[in-house]
Amino acid sequence: MVTTTYQVQGMTCGHCVNSVSTEVGAIQGVTDVQVDLATGRVTVTSESALDTDSVRAAVDEAGYDLVDA
Repeated sequence: MVTTTYQVQGMTCGHCVNSVSTEVGAIQGVTDVQVDLATGRVTVTSESALDTDSVRAAVDEAGYDLVDA
């Protein structure tokens, strides 16, 4: 298992958290998504390393922005 933390901008409420969790959780290989609304951190556990572009697309689909590290 691989755990990676991403920074997401624009989340302001529980609906935001749910949207991001749902979209990122739909990526093949993802086993868990934890979203910290206060910090904007999204911690993703997956079977193998994820392609950042896939995560960016999922976050974008949810309506938010993945911050470049």
